[in-house]
Amino acid sequence: MDENVTALQKETAVTDMREEIDEIPVAAQRLIDRLSPDLPAIGETLRSRDSRFVVTVARGSSDHAAAFLKYAIEINTGRAVASVGPSVASIYGASLSVENALCLAISQSGQSPDIVALQKAASRGGALTVSLTNNADSPLAVQSELSVDVSAGQERAVAATKSYVNSVLAGLLLLAAWTRDSVLMDALKRLPKQLEAAVSLDWSSIHPDIENGRSLFILGRGPSHAIANEAALKFKETCNLHAEAYSAAEVLHGPVSLVGGGFPVLALSARDAAEGAIVETGERLAADGAAVHITSALNDRARSLPFVDTGHPLTDALALIVPFYGFVEALARSLGLDPDRPEKLKKVTETT
Repeated sequence: MDENVTALQKETAVTDMREEIDEIPVAAQRLIDRLSPDLPAIGETLRSRDSRFVVTVARGSSDHAAAFLKYAIEINTGRAVASVGPSVASIYGASLSVENALCLAISQSGQSPDIVALQKAASRGGALTVSLTNNADSPLAVQSELSVDVSAGQERAVAATKSYVNSVLAGLLLLAAWTRDSVLMDALKRLPKQLEAAVSLDWSSIHPDIENGRSLFILGRGPSHAIANEAALKFKETCNLHAEAYSAAEVLHGPVSLVGGGFPVLALSARDAAEGAIVETGERLAADGAAVHITSALNDRARSLPFVDTGHPLTDALALIVPFYGFVEALARSLGLDPDRPEKLKKVTETT
């Protein structure tokens, strides 16, 4: 860790969550090294099945990874992607008509009965089933036609960090192999080194605007909207703070009514086609008195946060979550909370 480590990060002994955040670049490189030899064959399988649309199944942080991949697949392939609720199969017992579809299931543990049930229903319905898990021997991995071990390594903290990043990274590697996108593949192979820089970025300037409030908004568009949803969850589960994620467009259709003087807003912008629109919304909210912090250099009134420009819009968006993880872990400790063991939560949630 270099001189950019924040004062908040130095306050106490290192938590499991902090250690796992620091391991993100190593975990990302491990996944790339392990999966790369198999990618040509995986890409050929995906092309030969020629799936016309994609459905995803996941919960929690894994669902936020699925949302990121939804945008990436739709942008890069033009195929529609829809999320299917696991309870459709596990509770309601419905059959799925998903011929010529790819069903992508994401679960860190691969053990949730409802996720496995939905994947089985998708298989019976004619879909190519693909799973991303951090447990190669899990029921979900065994059930799927194509399973990928995201190779994040053991996560001791309840809050997912490196497994989230590696789940998205694994999906992007499959996408690049599927579409023969050499530009994306090259960007993904550069990412671990760039994540090393992202781990050390200091977002502690947000802290004073959050400590006096119990609610905040997190904004994004496209892939960064998926990152916003993941950030909102982490505020809730590690800091007991109420945070809501919105599209930078949708926030202006009602939720903006809650934004008054000093209301904290975190705007997550990648270097992509949506950056201008996100900045425009952030500037409007800042002009109304909101305390807006944004990952851009195009703003005027909003306060800039440091970011890593990765050179590709998808990896740029994914890299945004890494400094956020470091900030929220330190914030939890400053509030007297244990980010490793949030109250009322456990690592594996087996819903039916």
